[in-house]
Amino acid sequence: MFPKPRADLKPNTLDFERQALVKPTGFREYDARWLFPDDINLMGLNAIGLGLTTLAGERGVAKRFVVGHDFRWYSAAVKQGLITGLLAGGAEVHDIGLSLSPMAYFAQFELGVEGVAMVTASHNDNGWTGIKMGLNRPLTFGPEEMTALKQIVLAGRFSAPGGGRYIFVPNLAERYMKALADRPKLKRKLRVVCACGNGTAGAFAPKALEAIGCEVIPLDCELDHSFPRYNPNPEDMKMLHAISEAVLANKADAGLGFDGDGDRCGVVDNEGHEIFADKVGVMLARDLSARHPNAVFVADVKSTGLFLTDPVLRANGARALYWKTGHSYMKRYSYEQKALAGFEKSGHFFFQPPLGHGYDDGLLTALAVCDLLDHNSGKSLADLKNALPKTWSSPTMSPHCADEAKYGVVDRITQQYKDAATMGALVAGQKVRDLVTVNGVRVTLDDGTWGLVRASSNKPELVVVVESPTSQANMRAIFADIDARLAKFPEVGEYNQKI
Repeated sequence: MFPKPRADLKPNTLDFERQALVKPTGFREYDARWLFPDDINLMGLNAIGLGLTTLAGERGVAKRFVVGHDFRWYSAAVKQGLITGLLAGGAEVHDIGLSLSPMAYFAQFELGVEGVAMVTASHNDNGWTGIKMGLNRPLTFGPEEMTALKQIVLAGRFSAPGGGRYIFVPNLAERYMKALADRPKLKRKLRVVCACGNGTAGAFAPKALEAIGCEVIPLDCELDHSFPRYNPNPEDMKMLHAISEAVLANKADAGLGFDGDGDRCGVVDNEGHEIFADKVGVMLARDLSARHPNAVFVADVKSTGLFLTDPVLRANGARALYWKTGHSYMKRYSYEQKALAGFEKSGHFFFQPPLGHGYDDGLLTALAVCDLLDHNSGKSLADLKNALPKTWSSPTMSPHCADEAKYGVVDRITQQYKDAATMGALVAGQKVRDLVTVNGVRVTLDDGTWGLVRASSNKPELVVVVESPTSQANMRAIFADIDARLAKFPEVGEYNQKI
């Protein structure tokens, strides 16, 4: 009988070596993230594997899983601990080795396998590990599945029949790269900076861009799990500034940056200016809706209001829906709504058939940006960006707030804005026109200025984003209103950045 996991074990102790450590806080809304080995040990990872197979059995899903790992010094060991549990639970494990998250999702389709368990901490700092999981392609776990898995694991309610089967897939990366390249070459010669922050994408992204005809200028593409310059995170201003400098120095047409597990892509234009991913989404939606009339798109609540108001999208008959932030939420909702594509401000983009399989793939996103330039010969990326209606928008701002407190704070802020809307009170000098509360609160004022407050799904933080279609002053006014409200909560700490 496998021991019931504990949450109070400490490294370098006898019990740590003979019992399973799994801290409950690692089960997030749709991903699992732990500090390794302080929050989870190798026996704890055995427990996660057993839990996954138990959950699959209870739901009548075949116990077959694609398993891969990102490039961190401990990720292969974490994966082996997970695999041991999966095999003990009777699973058929298809190990694709070092990989990107979208490579693991691709493998589900390529190999005809139902489940996935990708070991990655994405863009989190070193010391973090995690698992992106799913039982039905192309979907990954949401809160309901994560809660069910958490209950099984923490209660030690495992089914361990044994009889598992291990299959190593030696050429999955090559098959994935071949599938990406199975398309027409670019007609336009593009010079692009490919930035990977020394993360896993460095082994694959430059080759994918070269395969479609790009001249690639690699930036931090050597794999180095110490991340010597910055974390591979295309929302991080350090990474974006490095890309900008490389674009200008090399007179490139674009800069494309990838996160640690390759499911996100950040974009810098030919003038060295970062383009926030939601604006990239509008640019791509314009291009796609011209070829796919009356297309449906999904955007997360952090994204620009242009998805609803852009005149080109309207002229093309495109329709946009806003939904919860989070790759699992967006993936599922885009799938359910039969959207052509989903766009998340963090850089997770979801291309549905006929464009893709529906999962988030940073390399496929990069190819779509290259296609955008190819379809608009004579126009630069800056030209296409500047053709969008002008808005003033913030980066994603993240004040610290403990996991135990963040949802309560957001609930109280949401109620404050609901009360303001009901009473007709002024917010930042205007009345409230609309509230979206599917994920925190997105408050839109009379002139279209809006602000969002939500709880981060993966970190002990809040998320704050603001935008105005009318002026920088109104953007700053809605931020000042949000900031003043948050300042009254002692649970809310320093921001990572402010406007």
